[in-house]
Amino acid sequence: MGFELGTDGPTRILVCVDGSETSLRAGAYAAGLARRQGSALVVAYVASSSALLAMSPDVAAAVSSTVAEMAAEIEAGVRQGAAWLGIEAKFVALRGDPFEEICRFAEQHRVDAIVVGASARAGHRFVGSFAVRLVKAGRWPVTVVP
Repeated sequence: MGFELGTDGPTRILVCVDGSETSLRAGAYAAGLARRQGSALVVAYVASSSALLAMSPDVAAAVSSTVAEMAAEIEAGVRQGAAWLGIEAKFVALRGDPFEEICRFAEQHRVDAIVVGASARAGHRFVGSFAVRLVKAGRWPVTVVP
C-alpha cells in the first residue's frame, strides 16, 4: 500500500444547532471531536422561513426578531466555547428548509461529517426526523447525539 495524503478523520465538521438541549449536546460533542481531530468546526443554525409566509406581517416581524436573537445568542456561545477549547469554529445562520439548507451548505463547503442532536418530538419516532433524513441521504457520515 502506498502513501496516503490527508488525515484519518474529518477535516471539516458541520454541527446543526437550534438551541434545543439535544442540539447543544451535539454542539459540545462536535467541538470535542474537532479539538481531538484537529478539524475545523462549522456551527449552523437554520431558521425555517416557510412558517413566516403564513403569518401576518406584525407576527412575522416579531418571529424574525426572535430568530435573529436566537442566532446571535448561539453565535456568542460558539465564539466563547471555541476560544475556551482553542479550536477554529465558524458560525453560519441560514434560512429555509433545514434539510435542504444543511445539504446545500455541506456540499458547497465540502463538509466531511455532520453532527446533529436527536429529535425530542414524539412524532418523529414514527414519521422520521431531520437526522434520519440526513442519514438516508447517505452523502456524509452523520452522528446523532441523544
